[in-house]
Amino acid sequence: MADPATDDHTPGYADALDELDTILRELEASDVDVDRLAERVTRAAELIALCREKITTARVQIERVTADLDTTADIG
Repeated sequence: MADPATDDHTPGYADALDELDTILRELEASDVDVDRLAERVTRAAELIALCREKITTARVQIERVTADLDTTADIG
């Protein structure tokens, strides 16, 4: 998977979820092309990792902001 920090084509969280949904629908179809199956599962794994990374990054940012707010409230 490309490094999200340097890849201008990395999808945002919502776009990644939309693509995952599309892949899931493809995989649930009864006529899944076996040659394409591995490719789609690999892409799904990449998108899941991307979403997890974005969630982790957001959580860290939120924790920093709330910690700063707590520090500011303690001072004031």
